[in-house]
Amino acid sequence: MNEMREVEVAVIGAGQAGLAAAYHLRRTGFEPERDFVVLDHSPGPGGAWQFRWPSLTYGRVHGMHALPGRELTGADPARPSSEVIAEYFTDYERAFDLRVRRPVDVTAVREGANGRLLVESSDGTWATKALINATGTWDRPFWPRYPGQESFRGRQFHTARYPGPEAFAGLRVVVVGGGASGTQHLLELAPYAAATTWVTRRPPVFREGPFDEDAGRAAVALVEERVRQGLPPKSVVSVTGLPLNDAIRQGLADGVLDRLPMFDRITPDGVEWKDGRRVSADVILWATGFRPAVDHLAPLRLREPGGGIRVEGTRAVVDPRVHLVGYGPSASTIGANRAGRAAVRDIRRLLAEPAGEPVAA
Repeated sequence: MNEMREVEVAVIGAGQAGLAAAYHLRRTGFEPERDFVVLDHSPGPGGAWQFRWPSLTYGRVHGMHALPGRELTGADPARPSSEVIAEYFTDYERAFDLRVRRPVDVTAVREGANGRLLVESSDGTWATKALINATGTWDRPFWPRYPGQESFRGRQFHTARYPGPEAFAGLRVVVVGGGASGTQHLLELAPYAAATTWVTRRPPVFREGPFDEDAGRAAVALVEERVRQGLPPKSVVSVTGLPLNDAIRQGLADGVLDRLPMFDRITPDGVEWKDGRRVSADVILWATGFRPAVDHLAPLRLREPGGGIRVEGTRAVVDPRVHLVGYGPSASTIGANRAGRAAVRDIRRLLAEPAGEPVAA
């Protein structure tokens, strides 16, 4: 499509961060389709949640925070989180008349005329004065590369395509990754698999006791400092440690969470270390996290030499018209809500500046 349309604000992504931003735009007087547009590439509402594996039930979801203005109540904890949250997002979009356009693939954002940004997509091109990027990380699973990886005769999965524990029945499984997903996969797989092996680059850090607001702020501050320096963001979970709950304690006692250091190479029938140790495997499951899905912003040259996008609050330092929500310190459900509100507040100030006047970063 070659159609060009103008809006004040374009929102890319309709997960938690994108919907929070759209809500605050609506609440402060912006009209959908007239003043702002929300573009989402997913087939339906639910953000990345709609792609989660069926065995991740709502009762096992860690730290799902309600969207602004509408609580999620009465959900059955035994239902898959993908169903519960997709229904909640669907209801939310309807309740606030956000008119999300989907499925729409955004291919590039580049400089346009008269100070506008051009958002090029499968739904045509949108000329916008400001951009809220809320594309998250789900579309960029991180697959580490190891010698011999192509020779492995078994199957390799990433968390992004985890099929559930039944698919690993009777198989020898190596799980790679020391985060929440890695431990969840191991605890699920153990009753089905013939054998499991857990490997991580660093020893896992288990956290005892409650995770209060002060601890949360300290963790977010560590991630925030990285994006201020223009470094690639780490997840908030990477600096909080893993909560030592009853399931983790049982996994440690049973030996399921007996961690080995990272292997050095992959062989046709397993993995091996430099000291000669070998483990045979039918499956390698990479629970190695995700990277921000921001390749479509490449024409704006926002990346710093350190590899990340330098952000103050939610605003890209290189271009104050661009806000990243759900990026770095706001890559949590509660962080995404706050980031959406902060981005809209800054954009309102930006749009209030007299035409042609520089915007203070």
